[in-house]
Amino acid sequence: MQHFLTETDFSLEQAQEVFSLARTLKASRLNGPQPLNMQSWGLLFYKSSTRTRISFEVGVNELGGFPVVLNSSQTQINRGETIADSAKVMSRYLHGLVIRTFGHDIVEDFARHGSIPVVNGLTDFNHPCQLYTDLFTALERYSPDAVDIESLKGKKVAFFGDCASNMANSWIVSAAMFGMEIALAGPETFAPGQAVVDALNTAGLPVNYTFTTDPSEAAASADILYTDVWVSMGNEAEAADRIEQMMPYQVNRQRMAEANPDALFMHCLPAHAEEEVSREVLDNPQSIIFDQAENRLHVQKAILAKLVEINT
Repeated sequence: MQHFLTETDFSLEQAQEVFSLARTLKASRLNGPQPLNMQSWGLLFYKSSTRTRISFEVGVNELGGFPVVLNSSQTQINRGETIADSAKVMSRYLHGLVIRTFGHDIVEDFARHGSIPVVNGLTDFNHPCQLYTDLFTALERYSPDAVDIESLKGKKVAFFGDCASNMANSWIVSAAMFGMEIALAGPETFAPGQAVVDALNTAGLPVNYTFTTDPSEAAASADILYTDVWVSMGNEAEAADRIEQMMPYQVNRQRMAEANPDALFMHCLPAHAEEEVSREVLDNPQSIIFDQAENRLHVQKAILAKLVEINT
């Protein structure tokens, strides 16, 4: 059974097929193929959501399927039923399952014990659907006619803030996978952890990211500047301390000026203006944040369609 739990669960060839299909689905949104026809897909949320919930629910519907939205607190999981038992039961009802949760072990356990494809809608370790969306959105600029992944090679991404976050981990893995350069900048206490190094080693990818406490060094000659919220779900008690430590890593006019003149600004949203990014940068024409948000729909539809094709 093929799942999509990490960026490397698809080969480069399969990733290219996903991006090409996403381009087709975007161009003919209401007249595209319906590979999920007569299928029911579960959307299981341990965390609240806007973009993940809407994009997957609409996407399953547009692919001909029926989305079954589940809040973990309203299932027997909340009363102690094991993931193993839940996965086995859900596999008798559903054709696939998207999960947005905390620990990465949760999606791994569902995949291990179930018999349907599982898609990682976000964990505390990574966010592969968002990252594939980010790459696709960049490809629309670099290779609009073919969204050719070869055009990603050598591009430099600068990531600012919490460099041990799920988005930082996803960028580190994807940069190695697609031949990109990545420089991360943040406080020393928020440097990338051993878990992402282990993920690179497991996937047979080079450990070639750089980390610095100097934001100007990371921004220099960057093609993409990327940041995420400084206080993620579950870290609210640390908010004041995190904001104080992270403020030197705000993406603002100075950071953009240090990058390449045509550099793109990206953010997975929601954004907290004047914290991780200035309002000026959010509203700048180089900001493509709403293209990213829209493309969640098209790329995730392509991911689901690819999984159905592989598992059929």
